Amino acid sequence: MSVLKGKTAVVTGSTSGIGLGCARAFASGGANIVLNGIGAPGDVEKTRTAIEKDFGVKAIYSPADMGEPMEIANMISFAERTFGSVDVLVNNAGIQHVSPIEDFPVEKWDAVIAINLSAAFHAIRAVTPGMKQRGWGRIITTASAHSLVASPCYHGAGAAA
Repeated sequence: MSVLKGKTAVVTGSTSGIGLGCARAFASGGANIVLNGIGAPGDVEKTRTAIEKDFGVKAIYSPADMGEPMEIANMISFAERTFGSVDVLVNNAGIQHVSPIEDFPVEKWDAVIAINLSAAFHAIRAVTPGMKQRGWGRIITTASAHSLVASPCYHGAGAAA
């Protein structure tokens, strides 16, 4: 039996790409899934139902804006109310904006910091009490290759903003 059977995984930025791959991997191990990210409602619903059908788990969707701390807290509460716990958190949501620094809009910088950095803090802060109470939990935070190697005019990581 998989250690993930009956657990719940929240994966931010999971409506496509690496996040969706993570969500499907956790579902294949038996974890219920909380999807989060952007996308057309029909496409998100198709993704959600495919996870349920393919892996025999429950999957729900939260449209929480990862740049908004209260929406992050509400997403975690929603997951806990629905499944009883959040056992795995994958901080994967990310945005980018490409521009020379002197032309870089301040509001884009603030959004990059909010989603690529602060969102992980707020999500970790929300899941930690339950994980400590149960004595079990896992937190995984992804990063772009640009966290290791610089590129000209590249400020941020993840999906294009």
